[in-house]
Amino acid sequence: MVSRNLFARLMLVCVALSCPWQSVLAEEETVVVTAEKMLDVVSGKVVQHPQITIRAGRIVNVASAGAAIPAGARTFDLPGMTILPGLIDMHVHLTSDPHYSGYRTNEFTDNFWTVVGVANARKTVEAGFTTVRNVGSNNYDDVAIKQGIEEHQITGPRIVPATYMIGATGGHCDTTEFPPSFVIPNPGIADGPDAIRATVRKLRKYGAEVIKFCATGGVFSKTDSVSGQQYSLVEMKALVDEAHMLGMKVAVHAHGTGGINDAIRAGADTIEHASLSDEESYALAKLHGTWFSMDVYNDDYILAEGEKNGMFRESLDKERAIGLKQRQNFRNAVKAGVKMVYGTDGGIYPNGDNARQFATMVEWGMTPLQAIRSATVNAAEALGRSQDVGAIEVGRYGDLIAVKGDPLTDVKLLRSVSFVMKGGEIIKNIP
Repeated sequence: MVSRNLFARLMLVCVALSCPWQSVLAEEETVVVTAEKMLDVVSGKVVQHPQITIRAGRIVNVASAGAAIPAGARTFDLPGMTILPGLIDMHVHLTSDPHYSGYRTNEFTDNFWTVVGVANARKTVEAGFTTVRNVGSNNYDDVAIKQGIEEHQITGPRIVPATYMIGATGGHCDTTEFPPSFVIPNPGIADGPDAIRATVRKLRKYGAEVIKFCATGGVFSKTDSVSGQQYSLVEMKALVDEAHMLGMKVAVHAHGTGGINDAIRAGADTIEHASLSDEESYALAKLHGTWFSMDVYNDDYILAEGEKNGMFRESLDKERAIGLKQRQNFRNAVKAGVKMVYGTDGGIYPNGDNARQFATMVEWGMTPLQAIRSATVNAAEALGRSQDVGAIEVGRYGDLIAVKGDPLTDVKLLRSVSFVMKGGEIIKNIP
């Protein structure tokens, strides 16, 4: 048992050194947070003068300021601030950096991207995103980073890893920018139902907690059509059934209408991008309870910075053709009542800037509350983790953020998070 005085001294040293002990000790203590306001994302109401008590990383009481404070608790008062749950980004690539695009990615050793991921993990959690779903990385890097975070070796969000993306030979998830003499190993490439099922099992074996597959072409693959379907309905169904049997959710990269609709029919849990979705897509999504994760901000970054970053000309052309259509169909999907989660494709634009998408979602048809819910309670439900993350409720993790002002009035405030707590541990605290 660590004495209270020794505990306090250790905490001060660890804050200065950013050492792993800080996280370990935070898991054992009681913390009380008060603020001017709290956004209850479940009810949509703003609560005045909240007092949140966290013990051993989880919320044990949500009350009004002035309630009894447990003996020995650390207290944090956030005057003039609004508290929200830690944010959730359902579509990131932590081991990607858009400044290295096109053939520039070949200038570095394979393990360079692990280092990039470590840096991006810190940027992401400091931006207020305490949970992310990493939907594609090589070398099982997302599992390694998750393990490093959980073992208190590095700082970052809770990670739901997909490891490799699964895709067809020559498709969006394959490497197509080299001649045949270059053999690029990719454990995610599989053709036909049996091979696809085996690949799902293999990725789960090595740490995947969600399965991501490519149903259509994409913007950042050099040689395919962005809308062309790349797996048949039979192949998709085999993949989804296998993943669900193993207790995993399925995320589907799909821009084209046919691929979107077949992925929904196959039972996929989330459709990523959904750029060319149509009325049939919306009806199918509502019928099956499918979530859309539409990255409607990054078009701005891609078109402004892509050429300078070395992006393939083919990719820029595809983005110019599809970016506006995706935003228009985002608005249509919102109007149709499709369930939405917050997914940015962080890594296509800089990780850490994840909150820039909130304003774009509002511009294209959501209310600020709808946009915030997509990154909190909705995302938690889509992950199947509503008991852990996504709201400020007793029993969930003590994942809190705070901004100066009211994000329901100005959702852009979420770009400047002043306070971040993850599981009762202070990640960021700006006076």
